[in-house]
Amino acid sequence: MKPLWIRLIRIGFRLLYNEFAWTYDGVSKIVSFGQWRCWGRQALKHLDAAPGAPVLEIAHGTGAIQLDLLAAGYHVMGVDLSPHMGRIARAKLRRHGQPARLTRANAGALPFPDASFAAIACTFPAPFILEADTLREAHRVLQPGGRLVIVPNAVLTGADPATAAVELLYRLTGQRGQDGFDVTAHFARHGFAAQVVTETCRRSVVMVIVAERVDVD
Repeated sequence: MKPLWIRLIRIGFRLLYNEFAWTYDGVSKIVSFGQWRCWGRQALKHLDAAPGAPVLEIAHGTGAIQLDLLAAGYHVMGVDLSPHMGRIARAKLRRHGQPARLTRANAGALPFPDASFAAIACTFPAPFILEADTLREAHRVLQPGGRLVIVPNAVLTGADPATAAVELLYRLTGQRGQDGFDVTAHFARHGFAAQVVTETCRRSVVMVIVAERVDVD
């Protein structure tokens, strides 16, 4: 029964990121009680990049964090494998009078030269973000000392029945991480010094992975 449930969940997420991408912003707002943007914005606090610096967003989705990065003064690029997300993000950026520097690409084969970016942001990604190919490519396109900042999830802290129901949904869909997963050790194997920090939004706690590129002589 469990393998079937996992397959159904994967199909559901594939549809959400592709054919049903037009529902993503609405779904995200509902399951976060309106805090989705606050959760994603926590990544910006840890980029440690100067205004005007080149910053890449992996899995840009509908473009919300692209707008935040542009508002912070960065020279922003975005990649996403979903053509549906790409169309939505381009339209959103243009509505706000912003450039749409987006490309369709696999995170495991980024179409950029070595050391192109001062920082990389990735919010609420699929499990691909922890794969060896993705981390190898992130390390390659980051400048020495650059940071890969990931917001993998956030936890609602309210004690009301609605919050409990949404938290149960997160657990049932496998979005509460892996017990015993050693973030520091995993990222160290791929050339990063990583730490996990927490930030807070209204009635919620946000997990942020801050991974800095390190080079061994």
